[in-house]
Amino acid sequence: MELLEFILTTTYFVFRGQIYSQKFGTAIGSLVSPMVANVFMEFLKQSAIASVPVECKPKLWKRYVDDILEIIKKQGTDGMTQHLNSVDDTGCIKFTAKQEKDLQMPFLDTLIMRKPDGNVKLLVYRKTTHTDQYLPFSSHHQLQHKLSAIRTLLDRNRNIVTEETESKKSTISTQHSHDAGIQTGPSKESKDKWKQLNRKRSIRKQPHSFQR
Repeated sequence: MELLEFILTTTYFVFRGQIYSQKFGTAIGSLVSPMVANVFMEFLKQSAIASVPVECKPKLWKRYVDDILEIIKKQGTDGMTQHLNSVDDTGCIKFTAKQEKDLQMPFLDTLIMRKPDGNVKLLVYRKTTHTDQYLPFSSHHQLQHKLSAIRTLLDRNRNIVTEETESKKSTISTQHSHDAGIQTGPSKESKDKWKQLNRKRSIRKQPHSFQR
């Protein structure tokens, strides 16, 4: 415990030739800090759920780092937010609430949509600032990096989207492919390598050559 305390409280850093000490929070840049922060967030959650008023208690609570998805009655939203902000004695952690709009609610890279029949469907969520720009295939990056950009989009579509008709329209459209240089950029070697990597569903770290 003494060693852990030393790591978390050794917060000296240099900025423009001056030595500073971080007064609050875990050490910035420490490998231990994210784990401790996650443990604290779990403690905060358990404390909040155990003491929340019955009328504000959520039916569902899913957390990833500091993003939380919860199902709660509309009239209990403000009360739950105020309760969460009262659990931390330091007052340094503040929660804000965002309610669904037009039967839609984004959570991480997933867009949750309520259907008229009461069921839910999932789509890939993109922020309004999303530009549809990806790593050009004509760039001089290593081949596995360029293929991983495509593979990430395909995997996200495969793992998130719940309806086949939506899946076909998601992730890589003709315009996306053109922007990324997928249709016009790769050589035969690149295409063959992509097929091989896609079958194995893993990318090996090895050098590749490009055809001019």
